[in-house]
Amino acid sequence: MQDSIEKVVIVGVRTQKTSKCNFDESMNELERLAETAGGRVIDRVEQTLNNPNSATFVGSGKLEFVKKVLEENEAFTVIFDDDLKPNQARNIGKVLGKDIKVIDRSGLILDIFATRARTNAAKIQVELAQLEYLLPRLAGMWGHLSRQYGGSIGARGPGETQLEIDRRVVRRRIATLKLKLEKIEKQRRTQRKGRSNSLRVAILGYTNAGKSTLLNKMTHANAYAEDKLFATLDPRTKILRTPECKTALLTDTVGFIRKLPHHLVESFRSTLAEAKEADILIIVADALHEALDDHLIVVEKELERMQLVDTPKILTINKIDLIDELRYSQLSCKYPEAVFISAQDGKGLNKLIEKIFTQDLHRVVR
Repeated sequence: MQDSIEKVVIVGVRTQKTSKCNFDESMNELERLAETAGGRVIDRVEQTLNNPNSATFVGSGKLEFVKKVLEENEAFTVIFDDDLKPNQARNIGKVLGKDIKVIDRSGLILDIFATRARTNAAKIQVELAQLEYLLPRLAGMWGHLSRQYGGSIGARGPGETQLEIDRRVVRRRIATLKLKLEKIEKQRRTQRKGRSNSLRVAILGYTNAGKSTLLNKMTHANAYAEDKLFATLDPRTKILRTPECKTALLTDTVGFIRKLPHHLVESFRSTLAEAKEADILIIVADALHEALDDHLIVVEKELERMQLVDTPKILTINKIDLIDELRYSQLSCKYPEAVFISAQDGKGLNKLIEKIFTQDLHRVVR
């Protein structure tokens, strides 16, 4: 019988164009993702290459080492920090053995989203993303995983109930899900039209930066907020009211993360449409996180992909209650136009609200 907490080995390749700092942060994040999915990382296997091995991602010697670590620890799950091509996943599986689950970063993120989806819309969006990710990787993958690892990391979602899945069935299901999403999108468009006369503000940022906590504090809402990656998936819109009787509609959206799966972004386009139609974007960053600068770059790239470069933005650096004066001073010098707040205790929120209702907003995310 498997332990309730899966033992996981994570594997990463650092290429020449990737700095040691960025690579370490990516691996740290992968470990956090594995923990979020219910795993416990027992070892990190890293290798520096000019480019990932086209057949097995890592070199043959390193892959044999991974196999040894798995055997010695009686572990059955290995997660790679980048997306694996279908042939790489198959070749890795042949070396490690048929009982080993081989998961890549996108597969892990999609798996986490499957556990987070609560509403009908979120479930449809996640299933669509999973199936589009799965389509080129079929080759009996889900039947094998579901029979042996049902309900564990990498084996949740549509595969768990479809052991005899094939491309034709998947394509038919994808078409059905897209039709359902179109209906949801039409409903949301109608809802947004009804709010067209209101000032609309979307809260965006890296996952776990405190977006839902900020929405709760500013609007006295009761949105789910937890210290976890991707704690919430569904957009929540609440009314912000000031003592001066000014109002705005605040919407909390799904968080971003580096190497966010393309299929996931596409599937969540109806959710992210709330941001595309916003008058102002609040970009929330975590003051405590040492990779704050990198997180802002990831967010900026996603905003470019969503064609939101020209929308007025307010950079909001959160969790200042958790940093010391030196860190605060450094961030203040680096981001002089940012608003510094603590969504937890409310510090700085008056300044943020004042800025929301200021007309001469200008771009602050560089």
